[in-house]
Amino acid sequence: MKTTLQSVFTIALLSLGLSVSAQDRYLDDVFSAVTVTSDVTYATNISILPMLQGLPPGPATLKCDIYEPDGDTETNRPVIILVHTGSFLPPVLNGQPTGSKTDMSIVEQCTRWAKKGYVAIAMENRLGWNPTSTDQNVRTSTLLQAAYRGIQDAKALVRYMRMTEDNGNPYGIDESKIVLGGQGTGAYVSLGYATLNDENELYLPKFLDLSDPANPTPYVYPPVFGNIDGTDSTYAPIYDSTGAIVGSMPFNIPNNLGYSNDINMAFNLGGALADISWLQAGDVPIVSFHCEKDPYAPIDTGDVIVPTTGDFVVEVMGSRTVQIKQNMYNNNPYGSWSYISDDITTAANTNNDGNDGLYIFKTPAPSTTPNAFGQFDEEQGSPWDWWDNTTYDAMFMSVNPILPNGMTTPAGFGAANSILGNPNMSATTGNLYLDTIQGYLNPRMYLTLGLGTALSINELIAQTTEIYPNPAKNVLNIVSYTVGIEKINIYNVNGQLVLNTDVNNNQKTINISSLESGIYIVDILSENTSVKRKLIIE
Repeated sequence: MKTTLQSVFTIALLSLGLSVSAQDRYLDDVFSAVTVTSDVTYATNISILPMLQGLPPGPATLKCDIYEPDGDTETNRPVIILVHTGSFLPPVLNGQPTGSKTDMSIVEQCTRWAKKGYVAIAMENRLGWNPTSTDQNVRTSTLLQAAYRGIQDAKALVRYMRMTEDNGNPYGIDESKIVLGGQGTGAYVSLGYATLNDENELYLPKFLDLSDPANPTPYVYPPVFGNIDGTDSTYAPIYDSTGAIVGSMPFNIPNNLGYSNDINMAFNLGGALADISWLQAGDVPIVSFHCEKDPYAPIDTGDVIVPTTGDFVVEVMGSRTVQIKQNMYNNNPYGSWSYISDDITTAANTNNDGNDGLYIFKTPAPSTTPNAFGQFDEEQGSPWDWWDNTTYDAMFMSVNPILPNGMTTPAGFGAANSILGNPNMSATTGNLYLDTIQGYLNPRMYLTLGLGTALSINELIAQTTEIYPNPAKNVLNIVSYTVGIEKINIYNVNGQLVLNTDVNNNQKTINISSLESGIYIVDILSENTSVKRKLIIE
Protein backbone atom coordinates (compact mmCIF):
# COMPACT_ATOMS: atom_id res chain seq x y z
CA MET A 1 0.00 0.00 0.00
CA LYS A 2 1.30 3.43 -0.85
CA THR A 3 1.53 5.79 2.12
CA THR A 4 1.70 9.52 1.47
CA LEU A 5 3.15 12.17 3.74
CA GLN A 6 -0.36 13.46 4.38
CA SER A 7 -1.61 10.04 5.49
CA VAL A 8 1.36 9.71 7.86
CA PHE A 9 0.40 12.97 9.53
CA THR A 10 -3.23 11.90 9.69
CA ILE A 11 -2.23 8.70 11.48
CA ALA A 12 -0.04 10.74 13.82
CA LEU A 13 -2.93 13.06 14.63
CA LEU A 14 -5.19 10.16 15.47
CA SER A 15 -2.54 8.58 17.65
CA LEU A 16 -1.80 11.77 19.52
CA GLY A 17 -5.41 11.94 20.58
CA LEU A 18 -4.68 9.09 23.01
CA SER A 19 -3.16 9.66 26.43
CA VAL A 20 0.14 7.84 27.05
CA SER A 21 0.16 6.51 30.61
CA ALA A 22 2.20 3.30 30.44
CA GLN A 23 4.98 2.94 32.99
CA ASP A 24 8.34 1.47 32.13
CA ARG A 25 9.54 -1.22 34.52
CA TYR A 26 13.00 -0.50 35.98
CA LEU A 27 12.67 3.23 35.20
CA ASP A 28 9.37 4.04 36.92
CA ASP A 29 7.76 2.95 40.19
CA VAL A 30 5.47 0.19 38.94
CA PHE A 31 4.78 -1.29 42.39
CA SER A 32 3.39 0.50 45.43
CA ALA A 33 4.65 -1.89 48.09
CA VAL A 34 7.79 -3.88 48.84
CA THR A 35 8.39 -7.20 50.61
CA VAL A 36 11.56 -7.47 52.71
CA THR A 37 13.10 -10.77 53.81
CA SER A 38 15.40 -9.78 56.64
CA ASP A 39 18.56 -11.35 58.00
CA VAL A 40 19.11 -13.96 55.32
CA THR A 41 22.38 -15.77 56.08
CA TYR A 42 24.50 -15.83 52.94
CA ALA A 43 27.87 -16.90 54.39
CA THR A 44 29.90 -17.71 57.49
CA ASN A 45 33.45 -16.44 57.78
CA ILE A 46 36.13 -15.36 60.25
CA SER A 47 35.73 -11.89 61.79
CA ILE A 48 38.51 -9.96 63.49
CA LEU A 49 36.02 -7.71 65.27
CA PRO A 50 36.45 -9.62 68.57
CA MET A 51 40.09 -8.48 68.57
CA LEU A 52 38.85 -4.98 69.47
CA GLN A 53 37.93 -6.54 72.83
CA GLY A 54 41.19 -8.45 73.16
CA LEU A 55 39.69 -11.72 71.92
CA PRO A 56 40.89 -13.93 69.06
CA PRO A 57 39.15 -13.80 65.66
CA GLY A 58 36.10 -16.00 65.44
CA PRO A 59 33.36 -17.19 63.08
CA ALA A 60 30.54 -14.83 62.21
CA THR A 61 27.38 -15.29 60.18
CA LEU A 62 26.94 -12.74 57.40
CA LYS A 63 23.41 -11.59 56.68
CA CYS A 64 21.53 -9.56 54.12
CA ASP A 65 18.07 -8.07 53.65
CA ILE A 66 16.35 -8.87 50.34
CA TYR A 67 13.83 -6.38 48.92
CA GLU A 68 11.29 -7.53 46.31
CA PRO A 69 8.35 -5.81 44.61
CA ASP A 70 5.16 -6.90 46.35
CA GLY A 71 2.72 -8.70 44.09
CA ASP A 72 5.19 -9.11 41.21
CA THR A 73 4.70 -12.10 38.93
CA GLU A 74 8.03 -11.73 37.14
CA THR A 75 10.50 -14.48 38.09
CA ASN A 76 13.55 -13.34 36.16
CA ARG A 77 14.58 -10.06 37.77
CA PRO A 78 17.90 -8.20 37.82
CA VAL A 79 19.70 -7.79 41.14
CA ILE A 80 21.24 -4.72 42.80
CA ILE A 81 23.49 -5.33 45.82
CA LEU A 82 24.32 -2.35 48.06
CA VAL A 83 27.16 -2.23 50.63
CA HIS A 84 26.75 0.20 53.53
CA THR A 85 29.18 2.78 54.88
CA GLY A 86 30.63 2.97 58.41
CA SER A 87 34.45 3.05 58.32
CA PHE A 88 34.53 -0.76 58.64
CA LEU A 89 33.41 -0.46 62.27
CA PRO A 90 29.96 -0.84 63.90
CA PRO A 91 27.75 2.24 64.32
CA VAL A 92 28.54 4.42 67.34
CA LEU A 93 31.86 2.61 67.85
CA ASN A 94 32.88 4.21 64.55
CA GLY A 95 31.86 7.62 65.88
CA GLN A 96 29.03 7.73 63.35
CA PRO A 97 25.28 7.07 63.42
CA THR A 98 25.58 5.01 60.21
CA GLY A 99 27.28 1.73 59.41
CA SER A 100 24.74 -1.06 58.94
CA LYS A 101 22.46 -2.61 56.33
CA THR A 102 19.53 -0.87 58.01
CA ASP A 103 20.89 2.67 57.61
CA MET A 104 18.00 4.88 56.50
CA SER A 105 19.64 5.78 53.20
CA ILE A 106 20.29 2.09 52.44
CA VAL A 107 16.69 1.12 53.21
CA GLU A 108 15.33 3.96 51.08
CA GLN A 109 17.46 3.10 48.05
CA CYS A 110 16.65 -0.61 48.17
CA THR A 111 12.95 0.19 48.57
CA ARG A 112 13.02 2.49 45.55
CA TRP A 113 14.67 -0.16 43.36
CA ALA A 114 12.23 -2.85 44.45
CA LYS A 115 9.30 -0.58 43.54
CA LYS A 116 10.79 -0.36 40.05
CA GLY A 117 10.91 -4.14 39.73
CA TYR A 118 14.45 -5.00 40.83
CA VAL A 119 15.51 -7.40 43.55
CA ALA A 120 17.58 -5.15 45.83
CA ILE A 121 19.86 -6.49 48.54
CA ALA A 122 21.34 -4.66 51.51
CA MET A 123 24.33 -6.66 52.71
CA GLU A 124 26.47 -6.66 55.81
CA ASN A 125 30.15 -7.55 55.66
CA ARG A 126 32.93 -8.31 58.12
CA LEU A 127 34.10 -5.29 60.06
CA GLY A 128 37.19 -4.39 62.01
CA TRP A 129 40.40 -2.40 61.68
CA ASN A 130 42.64 -0.33 63.96
CA PRO A 131 42.43 3.40 63.12
CA THR A 132 43.85 4.51 66.48
CA SER A 133 47.18 2.69 66.23
CA THR A 134 50.23 4.92 66.43
CA ASP A 135 51.91 2.66 63.87
CA GLN A 136 51.08 3.74 60.32
CA ASN A 137 51.72 0.21 59.03
CA VAL A 138 49.05 -1.12 61.39
CA ARG A 139 46.54 1.55 60.32
CA THR A 140 47.20 0.93 56.63
CA SER A 141 47.30 -2.86 56.79
CA THR A 142 44.13 -3.26 58.85
CA LEU A 143 42.15 -0.87 56.63
CA LEU A 144 43.23 -2.62 53.42
CA GLN A 145 42.49 -5.99 54.99
CA ALA A 146 39.00 -4.79 55.97
CA ALA A 147 38.28 -3.67 52.40
CA TYR A 148 39.68 -6.96 51.08
CA ARG A 149 37.39 -8.97 53.36
CA GLY A 150 34.49 -6.82 52.17
CA ILE A 151 35.27 -7.76 48.56
CA GLN A 152 35.40 -11.45 49.52
CA ASP A 153 32.06 -11.14 51.32
CA ALA A 154 30.39 -9.38 48.38
CA LYS A 155 31.61 -12.15 46.08
CA ALA A 156 30.22 -14.75 48.47
CA LEU A 157 26.84 -12.98 48.29
CA VAL A 158 26.90 -12.87 44.48
CA ARG A 159 27.62 -16.61 44.46
CA TYR A 160 24.89 -17.18 47.04
CA MET A 161 22.28 -15.48 44.87
CA ARG A 162 23.29 -17.61 41.91
CA MET A 163 23.07 -20.68 44.13
CA THR A 164 19.50 -19.75 45.12
CA GLU A 165 18.55 -19.53 41.47
CA ASP A 166 19.75 -23.10 41.03
CA ASN A 167 17.71 -24.17 44.04
CA GLY A 168 14.17 -23.14 43.21
CA ASN A 169 14.95 -19.45 42.62
CA PRO A 170 12.93 -18.26 45.66
CA TYR A 171 13.81 -14.60 45.00
CA GLY A 172 13.00 -14.69 41.30
CA ILE A 173 16.36 -13.39 40.06
CA ASP A 174 18.15 -13.29 36.74
CA GLU A 175 21.69 -14.34 37.61
CA SER A 176 23.01 -12.85 34.37
CA LYS A 177 22.12 -9.31 35.50
CA ILE A 178 23.81 -8.27 38.75
CA VAL A 179 24.96 -4.79 39.82
CA LEU A 180 27.10 -4.03 42.89
CA GLY A 181 27.11 -0.63 44.58
CA GLY A 182 28.69 0.81 47.67
CA GLN A 183 28.26 3.86 49.85
CA GLY A 184 31.15 5.47 51.76
CA THR A 185 33.51 2.71 52.85
CA GLY A 186 31.15 0.32 51.06
CA ALA A 187 32.27 2.08 47.89
CA TYR A 188 35.84 0.89 48.56
CA VAL A 189 34.33 -2.59 48.33
CA SER A 190 32.34 -2.02 45.12
CA LEU A 191 35.24 -0.28 43.34
CA GLY A 192 37.70 -2.94 44.46
CA TYR A 193 35.33 -5.71 43.39
CA ALA A 194 35.01 -4.17 39.93
CA THR A 195 38.76 -3.77 39.36
CA LEU A 196 40.88 -6.11 41.52
CA ASN A 197 41.36 -9.34 39.57
CA ASP A 198 45.03 -10.29 39.95
CA GLU A 199 46.81 -11.12 43.23
CA ASN A 200 49.96 -9.47 41.90
CA GLU A 201 48.08 -6.16 42.22
CA LEU A 202 48.29 -6.62 46.00
CA TYR A 203 52.09 -6.38 46.01
CA LEU A 204 52.56 -2.81 44.88
CA PRO A 205 55.10 -0.87 46.99
CA LYS A 206 52.30 1.15 48.65
CA PHE A 207 50.79 -2.12 49.89
CA LEU A 208 53.99 -3.34 51.57
CA ASP A 209 55.30 -2.84 55.10
CA LEU A 210 58.82 -1.60 54.38
CA SER A 211 59.93 -1.05 57.97
CA ASP A 212 62.41 -3.85 57.32
CA PRO A 213 63.59 -3.11 53.74
CA ALA A 214 65.27 -6.49 53.51
CA ASN A 215 62.01 -8.27 54.33
CA PRO A 216 59.02 -6.36 52.91
CA THR A 217 55.72 -7.68 54.24
CA PRO A 218 52.50 -7.49 52.21
CA TYR A 219 49.64 -5.76 54.00
CA VAL A 220 47.25 -8.21 52.35
CA TYR A 221 48.75 -11.69 51.94
CA PRO A 222 46.37 -14.15 50.23
CA PRO A 223 47.91 -17.29 51.82
CA VAL A 224 46.68 -15.86 55.14
CA PHE A 225 43.61 -13.83 54.17
CA GLY A 226 42.41 -16.05 51.33
CA ASN A 227 42.35 -15.49 47.58
CA ILE A 228 40.53 -12.54 46.03
CA ASP A 229 37.34 -14.58 45.63
CA GLY A 230 37.51 -15.94 49.18
CA THR A 231 37.11 -19.48 47.86
CA ASP A 232 40.01 -21.18 49.70
CA SER A 233 40.62 -22.22 53.30
CA THR A 234 43.46 -20.35 55.00
CA TYR A 235 45.01 -20.32 58.47
CA ALA A 236 46.93 -17.73 60.44
CA PRO A 237 49.78 -18.68 62.74
CA ILE A 238 49.45 -18.39 66.54
CA TYR A 239 52.55 -17.11 68.33
CA ASP A 240 53.62 -17.46 71.97
CA SER A 241 55.28 -14.73 74.02
CA THR A 242 58.68 -15.58 72.54
CA GLY A 243 57.48 -15.23 68.98
CA ALA A 244 57.48 -18.95 68.30
CA ILE A 245 54.59 -20.42 66.24
CA VAL A 246 52.58 -22.72 68.51
CA GLY A 247 49.55 -23.36 66.31
CA SER A 248 47.17 -21.87 63.78
CA MET A 249 43.64 -20.59 63.47
CA PRO A 250 41.31 -20.44 60.47
CA PHE A 251 41.29 -17.04 58.78
CA ASN A 252 39.11 -17.57 55.74
CA ILE A 253 36.24 -19.98 55.15
CA PRO A 254 35.08 -20.60 51.58
CA ASN A 255 31.37 -20.10 50.89
CA ASN A 256 29.00 -20.98 48.06
CA LEU A 257 31.58 -22.65 45.85
CA GLY A 258 30.97 -23.58 42.24
CA TYR A 259 29.26 -20.34 41.18
CA SER A 260 30.49 -17.29 39.28
CA ASN A 261 31.48 -13.99 40.91
CA ASP A 262 30.80 -12.00 37.73
CA ILE A 263 28.86 -8.76 37.88
CA ASN A 264 27.66 -6.53 35.05
CA MET A 265 28.21 -3.10 36.54
CA ALA A 266 29.33 -1.25 39.66
CA PHE A 267 28.68 2.13 41.23
CA ASN A 268 30.01 4.14 44.15
CA LEU A 269 28.67 6.90 46.37
CA GLY A 270 31.88 8.46 47.65
CA GLY A 271 34.66 6.12 48.69
CA ALA A 272 37.73 5.52 46.55
CA LEU A 273 39.84 2.96 44.71
CA ALA A 274 42.92 1.66 46.51
CA ASP A 275 45.08 2.08 43.40
CA ILE A 276 44.23 3.23 39.88
CA SER A 277 46.47 0.53 38.37
CA TRP A 278 43.79 -1.97 39.34
CA LEU A 279 41.45 -0.45 36.74
CA GLN A 280 42.09 -1.99 33.32
CA ALA A 281 40.49 -2.05 29.89
CA GLY A 282 37.56 -4.45 29.87
CA ASP A 283 36.52 -3.90 33.51
CA VAL A 284 32.79 -3.55 34.11
CA PRO A 285 31.17 -0.11 33.67
CA ILE A 286 31.22 2.10 36.76
CA VAL A 287 29.01 5.05 37.70
CA SER A 288 30.41 7.37 40.38
CA PHE A 289 28.92 10.01 42.68
CA HIS A 290 31.17 12.22 44.77
CA CYS A 291 31.12 15.44 46.76
CA GLU A 292 33.84 17.63 45.30
CA LYS A 293 35.31 18.56 48.68
CA ASP A 294 34.81 15.27 50.53
CA PRO A 295 37.41 15.58 53.33
CA TYR A 296 37.90 11.85 53.94
CA ALA A 297 37.59 10.23 50.51
CA PRO A 298 39.24 12.51 47.93
CA ILE A 299 37.56 12.96 44.56
CA ASP A 300 40.99 12.96 42.90
CA THR A 301 44.19 11.24 44.05
CA GLY A 302 44.75 11.95 47.73
CA ASP A 303 45.25 10.59 51.23
CA VAL A 304 42.84 8.76 53.50
CA ILE A 305 43.22 10.04 57.05
CA VAL A 306 41.76 9.02 60.40
CA PRO A 307 38.98 11.59 61.05
CA THR A 308 39.60 11.83 64.79
CA THR A 309 43.38 12.15 64.67
CA GLY A 310 44.26 13.28 61.16
CA ASP A 311 46.79 10.45 60.89
CA PHE A 312 47.70 9.20 57.41
CA VAL A 313 46.39 5.79 56.36
CA VAL A 314 46.89 5.27 52.60
CA GLU A 315 46.89 7.12 49.27
CA VAL A 316 43.80 6.38 47.16
CA MET A 317 42.14 7.45 43.92
CA GLY A 318 38.68 9.01 43.99
CA SER A 319 35.77 9.09 41.58
CA ARG A 320 37.10 11.67 39.14
CA THR A 321 40.38 9.77 38.70
CA VAL A 322 38.43 6.53 38.26
CA GLN A 323 36.08 7.94 35.64
CA ILE A 324 38.83 9.60 33.62
CA LYS A 325 40.50 6.21 33.25
CA GLN A 326 37.17 4.43 32.71
CA ASN A 327 36.44 6.68 29.78
CA MET A 328 40.01 6.46 28.47
CA TYR A 329 39.56 2.70 28.24
CA ASN A 330 35.98 3.04 26.90
CA ASN A 331 34.76 0.78 29.69
CA ASN A 332 31.60 2.80 30.12
CA PRO A 333 29.19 1.95 27.27
CA TYR A 334 29.12 5.37 25.66
CA GLY A 335 27.40 3.92 22.62
CA SER A 336 24.24 3.49 24.67
CA TRP A 337 24.72 6.01 27.48
CA SER A 338 25.14 8.81 24.93
CA TYR A 339 21.42 8.57 24.14
CA ILE A 340 20.57 9.65 27.68
CA SER A 341 19.97 13.39 27.49
CA ASP A 342 17.81 14.32 30.49
CA ASP A 343 18.31 17.33 32.72
CA ILE A 344 20.21 15.33 35.37
CA THR A 345 22.73 14.25 32.73
CA THR A 346 22.98 17.84 31.54
CA ALA A 347 23.69 18.96 35.12
CA ALA A 348 26.32 16.24 35.51
CA ASN A 349 28.02 17.25 32.30
CA THR A 350 28.59 20.79 33.55
CA ASN A 351 31.12 19.47 36.07
CA ASN A 352 32.49 16.14 34.80
CA ASP A 353 34.63 17.35 31.86
CA GLY A 354 32.92 14.98 29.45
CA ASN A 355 33.42 11.88 31.61
CA ASP A 356 29.97 10.34 31.39
CA GLY A 357 29.39 8.17 34.44
CA LEU A 358 30.54 10.82 36.91
CA TYR A 359 28.21 13.03 38.95
CA ILE A 360 29.92 15.64 41.13
CA PHE A 361 28.02 17.32 43.96
CA LYS A 362 29.07 20.84 44.88
CA THR A 363 27.96 21.19 48.50
CA PRO A 364 27.73 24.45 50.48
CA ALA A 365 30.80 25.70 52.33
CA PRO A 366 30.80 24.75 56.02
CA SER A 367 29.77 27.22 58.66
CA THR A 368 32.52 29.17 60.42
CA THR A 369 30.45 29.42 63.60
CA PRO A 370 31.09 26.72 66.23
CA ASN A 371 28.22 24.76 67.74
CA ALA A 372 27.36 24.75 71.44
CA PHE A 373 30.27 22.40 72.16
CA GLY A 374 32.87 24.43 70.29
CA GLN A 375 32.89 22.11 67.27
CA PHE A 376 33.09 23.33 63.69
CA ASP A 377 31.31 21.98 60.60
CA GLU A 378 33.34 20.07 58.02
CA GLU A 379 33.02 19.77 54.26
CA GLN A 380 30.23 17.39 53.27
CA GLY A 381 31.07 13.93 52.03
CA SER A 382 27.76 12.02 52.23
CA PRO A 383 24.76 14.38 52.12
CA TRP A 384 22.54 11.46 51.00
CA ASP A 385 22.67 10.01 54.56
CA TRP A 386 20.27 10.76 57.40
CA TRP A 387 19.46 9.26 60.80
CA ASP A 388 17.57 9.63 64.07
CA ASN A 389 19.74 11.98 66.14
CA THR A 390 17.83 11.41 69.40
CA THR A 391 18.44 7.67 69.29
CA TYR A 392 22.03 8.13 68.21
CA ASP A 393 22.76 10.63 70.99
CA ALA A 394 21.57 8.17 73.64
CA MET A 395 23.67 5.37 72.13
CA PHE A 396 26.68 7.66 71.89
CA MET A 397 26.44 8.60 75.57
CA SER A 398 26.26 4.94 76.63
CA VAL A 399 29.30 3.96 74.57
CA ASN A 400 31.33 7.12 75.21
CA PRO A 401 30.58 8.12 78.83
CA ILE A 402 33.94 9.91 79.03
CA LEU A 403 35.33 12.07 76.24
CA PRO A 404 39.07 12.17 75.45
CA ASN A 405 39.48 15.37 77.49
CA GLY A 406 38.10 13.62 80.57
CA MET A 407 34.78 15.44 80.47
CA THR A 408 31.61 13.46 81.05
CA THR A 409 29.68 13.27 77.80
CA PRO A 410 26.96 15.93 77.91
CA ALA A 411 23.50 15.40 76.47
CA GLY A 412 23.38 16.39 72.84
CA PHE A 413 27.10 15.99 72.24
CA GLY A 414 26.76 12.86 70.11
CA ALA A 415 24.00 14.38 68.00
CA ALA A 416 25.97 17.59 67.50
CA ASN A 417 29.07 15.62 66.58
CA SER A 418 27.19 13.46 64.07
CA ILE A 419 26.10 16.36 61.86
CA LEU A 420 29.46 18.13 61.64
CA GLY A 421 29.98 16.58 58.22
CA ASN A 422 26.31 16.78 57.22
CA PRO A 423 24.89 19.94 58.82
CA ASN A 424 21.77 19.91 56.62
CA MET A 425 20.98 16.34 57.57
CA SER A 426 17.32 15.40 57.23
CA ALA A 427 15.17 12.83 55.47
CA THR A 428 13.99 15.53 53.07
CA THR A 429 17.52 16.59 52.12
CA GLY A 430 18.79 13.02 51.88
CA ASN A 431 15.93 12.02 49.59
CA LEU A 432 16.60 14.96 47.29
CA TYR A 433 20.15 13.71 46.81
CA LEU A 434 18.85 10.18 46.21
CA ASP A 435 16.47 11.59 43.59
CA THR A 436 19.49 12.84 41.66
CA ILE A 437 21.55 9.70 42.29
CA GLN A 438 18.88 7.32 41.07
CA GLY A 439 17.83 9.66 38.28
CA TYR A 440 21.38 9.49 36.93
CA LEU A 441 22.16 5.86 37.76
CA ASN A 442 18.96 4.03 36.84
CA PRO A 443 18.88 4.80 33.08
CA ARG A 444 22.53 3.70 32.83
CA MET A 445 21.78 0.43 34.61
CA TYR A 446 18.73 0.00 32.42
CA LEU A 447 20.78 0.21 29.23
CA THR A 448 23.84 -1.66 30.49
CA LEU A 449 21.77 -4.63 31.71
CA GLY A 450 19.85 -4.76 28.44
CA LEU A 451 16.52 -4.14 30.16
CA GLY A 452 15.32 -1.92 27.33
CA THR A 453 16.57 0.49 24.73
CA ALA A 454 17.19 4.17 24.53
CA LEU A 455 13.77 4.35 22.86
CA SER A 456 12.20 3.37 26.16
CA ILE A 457 13.96 6.25 27.88
CA ASN A 458 12.78 8.56 25.13
CA GLU A 459 9.24 7.33 25.70
CA LEU A 460 9.67 8.40 29.32
CA ILE A 461 10.73 11.84 28.09
CA ALA A 462 7.66 11.95 25.88
CA GLN A 463 5.43 11.36 28.89
CA THR A 464 6.87 14.39 30.65
CA THR A 465 6.57 16.87 27.76
CA GLU A 466 3.46 18.99 27.42
CA ILE A 467 1.95 21.91 25.52
CA TYR A 468 -0.67 24.34 26.82
CA PRO A 469 -3.19 25.83 26.39
CA ASN A 470 -4.70 23.45 23.92
CA PRO A 471 -6.82 24.61 22.10
CA ALA A 472 -4.80 27.83 21.81
CA LYS A 473 -5.35 31.24 20.21
CA ASN A 474 -2.37 33.59 20.39
CA VAL A 475 0.40 31.92 22.42
CA LEU A 476 1.53 28.37 23.03
CA ASN A 477 3.65 27.15 25.97
CA ILE A 478 5.90 24.10 25.56
CA VAL A 479 7.68 22.51 28.54
CA SER A 480 9.78 19.38 29.09
CA TYR A 481 10.33 18.23 32.67
CA THR A 482 13.14 15.76 31.90
CA VAL A 483 15.19 17.08 28.99
CA GLY A 484 16.26 20.38 27.43
CA ILE A 485 14.45 21.44 24.24
CA GLU A 486 16.64 22.34 21.27
CA LYS A 487 14.14 23.15 18.51
CA ILE A 488 10.40 23.37 17.89
CA ASN A 489 8.78 22.81 14.48
CA ILE A 490 5.05 23.27 13.79
CA TYR A 491 3.46 21.53 10.78
CA ASN A 492 -0.01 21.87 9.29
CA VAL A 493 -2.15 18.86 8.52
CA ASN A 494 -0.62 18.64 5.04
CA GLY A 495 2.84 18.17 6.51
CA GLN A 496 4.06 21.66 5.62
CA LEU A 497 6.41 23.45 8.05
CA VAL A 498 4.60 26.66 9.04
CA LEU A 499 6.64 27.82 12.06
CA ASN A 500 9.94 26.91 13.69
CA THR A 501 12.21 28.26 16.41
CA ASP A 502 15.41 27.37 18.30
CA VAL A 503 15.08 27.04 22.06
CA ASN A 504 18.06 25.67 24.10
CA ASN A 505 15.96 25.57 27.26
CA ASN A 506 13.42 23.24 28.84
CA GLN A 507 10.50 25.57 28.12
CA LYS A 508 9.36 28.04 25.47
CA THR A 509 6.46 30.39 24.79
CA ILE A 510 5.64 30.84 21.07
CA ASN A 511 3.48 33.48 19.41
CA ILE A 512 1.08 31.56 17.11
CA SER A 513 -1.24 34.45 16.24
CA SER A 514 -0.13 34.32 12.59
CA LEU A 515 -1.44 30.75 12.16
CA GLU A 516 -4.96 30.07 10.88
CA SER A 517 -7.48 28.09 12.85
CA GLY A 518 -7.10 24.36 12.42
CA ILE A 519 -5.14 21.26 13.48
CA TYR A 520 -1.34 21.22 13.65
CA ILE A 521 1.53 18.98 14.73
CA VAL A 522 4.06 20.41 17.19
CA ASP A 523 7.41 18.58 16.87
CA ILE A 524 9.57 19.14 19.99
CA LEU A 525 13.19 18.22 19.29
CA SER A 526 15.94 17.36 21.78
CA GLU A 527 19.19 15.47 21.38
CA ASN A 528 18.24 12.04 20.00
CA THR A 529 14.59 12.68 20.87
CA SER A 530 11.51 13.89 18.97
CA VAL A 531 8.20 14.34 20.78
CA LYS A 532 5.07 15.18 18.76
CA ARG A 533 1.88 16.74 20.07
CA LYS A 534 -1.45 17.60 18.38
CA LEU A 535 -2.36 21.29 18.58
CA ILE A 536 -5.75 22.87 17.88
CA ILE A 537 -5.73 26.59 17.07
CA GLU A 538 -9.10 28.34 17.46
